[in-house]
Amino acid sequence: MDLIADLDPVLGAFVTVAADRALADAARAEKRLLALGEAAWEDHPLLGVPLSVKDLTATEGIRTTRGSLPLRDAVPDRDAPAVARLRRAGALVLGKTTTSEGGWSAGTVNRVGPPAANPWDPSLSAGGSSGGAAAAVAAGLGIAATGTDGAGSIRIPAAFCGVVGLKPTHGRVPYAPYCPDRLAHLGPLTRTVADAELLLRVMTGPDTRDPDSLLPPHDAPRAPDGPLRIAWIEGLRAPSAGIPADAQRAAVERLAAAGHQVEEIPPPMGDAYPALVTLLAAAEAAGTSEADDAWADPARLAVVRHGRTLTAVQLVRAEAERAELTRRLLACLTRFDVLAMPTVPVQPFAVDAWHPDAPAYDDPLAWLSWAPAAFPFNMAGLPAVSVPAGPGPGGLPVGLQLAAARHHDALVLRVAREVEAANPWRDAHPERTGT
Repeated sequence: MDLIADLDPVLGAFVTVAADRALADAARAEKRLLALGEAAWEDHPLLGVPLSVKDLTATEGIRTTRGSLPLRDAVPDRDAPAVARLRRAGALVLGKTTTSEGGWSAGTVNRVGPPAANPWDPSLSAGGSSGGAAAAVAAGLGIAATGTDGAGSIRIPAAFCGVVGLKPTHGRVPYAPYCPDRLAHLGPLTRTVADAELLLRVMTGPDTRDPDSLLPPHDAPRAPDGPLRIAWIEGLRAPSAGIPADAQRAAVERLAAAGHQVEEIPPPMGDAYPALVTLLAAAEAAGTSEADDAWADPARLAVVRHGRTLTAVQLVRAEAERAELTRRLLACLTRFDVLAMPTVPVQPFAVDAWHPDAPAYDDPLAWLSWAPAAFPFNMAGLPAVSVPAGPGPGGLPVGLQLAAARHHDALVLRVAREVEAANPWRDAHPERTGT
């Protein structure tokens, strides 16, 4: 808690710190350990592990603002399913991490509190919308964090901050309240792949509050042994302000040197961004009352107002485009086990911005177009992880994204472990004096 008090005034990673409750839970964990020794962990695999929860996710007794002024004093009376499971496993919830309003953008700026800064350079963004979560983990303010990801919101900040960010298969971790656009996923941000795997195991499983979590299979396939077929995709470019993918390419070359079959291919997705805009704008409009317009982030309000103009025909066409995108990706994944690509083709932008500073993003509906590798895997519901690939331009972190077929979370995590083992970046930490 002292470290949060020292660093967070600069980082803005936390919107709410639950110090008293976390310390009380820590005292109970210590008592259990003293009484039971190693047996204390048998049914509490996260006993005493300090972590944070993104401010979109409900926490009983701890303020949950969703980055929204109308909810700035809201305190849920029930945990979301994933949070309840983490608590039962013994985790200590340190508090709630900063998000953009409703998680709408991939820059963590809202009107409830300060933006989430990047621990490697606090003048830059931590990414979003799970920016507070990624910043907290990178700066050592907890062992892990939960994030949510509707179009890259776990993986983008993981790449910007140099941590591991996992978006599981859609429905594997229940998401509540249910998102009818079926884009939102809940997953972990951690310093290591092993920690991400552990949190995923704890949070996985059906819950009636998320109908998609009730769908089989509940037991995901094991990762196969031996060499894998890996597709390297470098051609997903941002409209402007792109950076070289040298570190990510080097990481994939190390996979090839380790015996995997690597082939470079063109992007198999097609242009699904217009369909994403339709789906997200419709969802934002459906979830926003006109009475709250005056309270809304002005940039998000532009998206909401676009959503209010959409027709049912446009939504059906967007769903058809989503199905075609999914078909293309699954066809590619019959040839390859894993797809590898840069997580984000741009560097972190200004801390108080929600997109790169370039004319291509002046259109408010281009708000996510700079991350073309992220959102396709939300639309298709496939597992994807961003793992640090080393330093990029200026010494800032860059991420390698790995994706696989539905329910093959273990496969992307297996490859992520190999990247991590071959990459000394896993031991790098931002200088705390810099924050």
